[in-house]
Amino acid sequence: MNDAFISSLNAQKSTNAWIDALTQNMANMYTPGYRESAITFKNFLSGTIADSYMKNTGQGKSIPGTSSENVFLEGDGYFMLRRDDGKVVYSRLGEFRFDSEGIYKNASGAEVQGFILNDKGEIMQGAKPASANIYEDTALEGGAINVPTTNIKMWIDPNNGKYLGKYEEFEIKDDGIIYGKSDSGKTIVPLYKIAVMNFHNPEGLFEVKEGEFVETEDSGKAVFGRAEVRGGLIEQSNVDLKANISYFQQAKVQIDMASKIISTNKQLLEQALGLLS
Repeated sequence: MNDAFISSLNAQKSTNAWIDALTQNMANMYTPGYRESAITFKNFLSGTIADSYMKNTGQGKSIPGTSSENVFLEGDGYFMLRRDDGKVVYSRLGEFRFDSEGIYKNASGAEVQGFILNDKGEIMQGAKPASANIYEDTALEGGAINVPTTNIKMWIDPNNGKYLGKYEEFEIKDDGIIYGKSDSGKTIVPLYKIAVMNFHNPEGLFEVKEGEFVETEDSGKAVFGRAEVRGGLIEQSNVDLKANISYFQQAKVQIDMASKIISTNKQLLEQALGLLS
């Protein structure tokens, strides 16, 4: 009786954690950039307990953004952001805007990172263009730290909101390159490439804030990603509502069974004590 009672208590506790995660997922079904949570379980002699909490790294659907400055990642990868404290975080949510000073940021104020380009659209590594095999080279080296990133700044005049210098407007194309445009669009010059990074084990990333992750030993260092960047869109939550409803029903049955076993064991114990009195 004691073993069954303890096993049922552990099952009840782990199932409650599962239900909490499922409820959180379903509540954020329409939250842009939300990553679905999942729980794994492991068995002990005293029952089943929650083992680890993981984030679904799969892609969510694209939806129209609130601005042409928003971007969406088609494929695997993460945007690279630098916070005010200098720390780098990674996110799938491309709800970015240029602030009053022309710096490209997310809603929390983290600065979107990019690569400076020459007039041929090549990534600059110091004074020289980066290798044509930049993806393969950095992947083999285990990271992309040898190619520095920078804040993306369009030099907007705070007095009138117009772009300073020789560019009248900008355009973000599917290759993630931000182009400066002048002469009524006749002159188009590549300025920055939005940095997209990926990891050998993205499930190993640690979430420090909703939708923002940092690398860990499990994830490995960031390497160049190859996801396509599409302007004017953002990523919807990647929650599978149908699957979560199904899991919720399973969890409800499981917790009802655990509660029944606990109640039955309690009654048996009371009867046994009554016979001894």
